[in-house]
Amino acid sequence: MAVTNKASLTIAEMREFAGFTAAEQRYIRRSLDIGLGRCDAFRIWGRNPGENAAIRSQYVAYQELKALRQSIPAQSGFDSIEGFVGKLTRVAAFDLAQERIDSFSAFRFLYERLISADARPWLPSAFCAAAALPQIRPERRKMLLQSLSEAAATAPGWSDRAPSFYPEFIEEAAA
Repeated sequence: MAVTNKASLTIAEMREFAGFTAAEQRYIRRSLDIGLGRCDAFRIWGRNPGENAAIRSQYVAYQELKALRQSIPAQSGFDSIEGFVGKLTRVAAFDLAQERIDSFSAFRFLYERLISADARPWLPSAFCAAAALPQIRPERRKMLLQSLSEAAATAPGWSDRAPSFYPEFIEEAAA
C-alpha cells in the first residue's frame, strides 16, 4: 500500500508540473540543476551569451540556498524569522524578476525542492513579499499576487512530506 501511495503522489507531482507553462517547466528544471548542483548548467542550458549571463546571475543568487536549508525557523516562534524570510524573499525576488515563473504554484513547486518540504509554510509570505517589490513590473506584480489562492494564503497547516519528483533536462530527439 505504501508503494502505491508514494507512486500516486509522484504521479500527482508529475501532473502538476505538466500543468505549468513551457517557460515555467524549463526554468524550474534549470533552477533545480543550478540550485541542487546536478550538472553544469552552462553546458546544458546556455544557448547564447544572454542565457549564460542569466545562469551566472542565478548561480550567484542561489548561493543563499545552503544557508536557507539550514536555517528554517520553527513555526511557533519569531526567532530567526528576519534572517530566513529576508534571504528567502531576496532569492524569490530574483526568480520572479526573471519573468519565467507566472504563478504561486510553480514557485512553490520549485522552492519546496530547492530548500525542502519544511519551507512550505514560509513560501506564501516570501512569494507575496517578493512579488510586491517595486523591482517587479506592476502588471506582473498583479498577476503574481492574484495567483496565490486564498486556500494557500490561509492554510492552517502544510504537509512535511518531501517531494518525490524532481524534473530534469530531457535531450531532444534528433529528427
